[in-house]
Amino acid sequence: MNRRYRKTIIAGNWKMNKTATETKALVEDVKQRVAKSKWCEVVLCVPFVDIPAAVRQTKDCRIAIGAQNLHEEVSGAYTGEISGAMLKDLGVKYVIIGHSERRQYFGETDQTVAKKVGAALDAGLKAIVCVGETLAQRDMDVTMELIALQVKSALNAVPTTEELKRIVFAYEPVWAIGTGRTATAEQAAEVCTFIRALIRKKYGARAARGVTIQYGGSMNAQNADELLAQLDVDGGLIGGASLKPEDFAAIVQAANQ
Repeated sequence: MNRRYRKTIIAGNWKMNKTATETKALVEDVKQRVAKSKWCEVVLCVPFVDIPAAVRQTKDCRIAIGAQNLHEEVSGAYTGEISGAMLKDLGVKYVIIGHSERRQYFGETDQTVAKKVGAALDAGLKAIVCVGETLAQRDMDVTMELIALQVKSALNAVPTTEELKRIVFAYEPVWAIGTGRTATAEQAAEVCTFIRALIRKKYGARAARGVTIQYGGSMNAQNADELLAQLDVDGGLIGGASLKPEDFAAIVQAANQ
């Protein structure tokens, strides 16, 4: 982490878990443990149906609420989809875009992700843009080429350094998501530093050093300290541990050191 230049962000991704009724109790528990976080911003990215309850529960604290997806269009005949304007109106601040599960199960491509990044920015949201490689791709030694393609594609929807301020990148090696396997601190740092170099090449050093780059992929209470000690790892996108208030709070605590 480097707090001198950029914000540390710990974001929980609840995925498809918790009803609206369950959300109230879980958010309240998390709030009691992390609401006074001094050095990092805390975000809870919850299912669409849970957003109103989560926003109500966090109105008196600094926890921000995020969504897990949005549609690239403002409105139209897209049954079952949610627009950025709808999220903004509910009080959402962040939205996850391009998570590997969206790419794997719902056919999202780099082009789709770029359109969604543009839609998020147009709606006034902050975008957490996910990038990462599969185990097969890492074994083929094409990690950096793949990351470069994903990052550059997303940045095509970010024309100015002012809009770049609302972009967060989350490096999530697909082979480490929900598997219990974690990239080593050195592996995570190598890719996060590479992402920052790509941003620097497009927008300049000053803009690049202000971009938050998270690590996701089985970050937990046990390994958070080591991962967050890396200079270019500015937080985490937390999956399973975000549903366990004690574990999530421990990760936030690690980010506050």
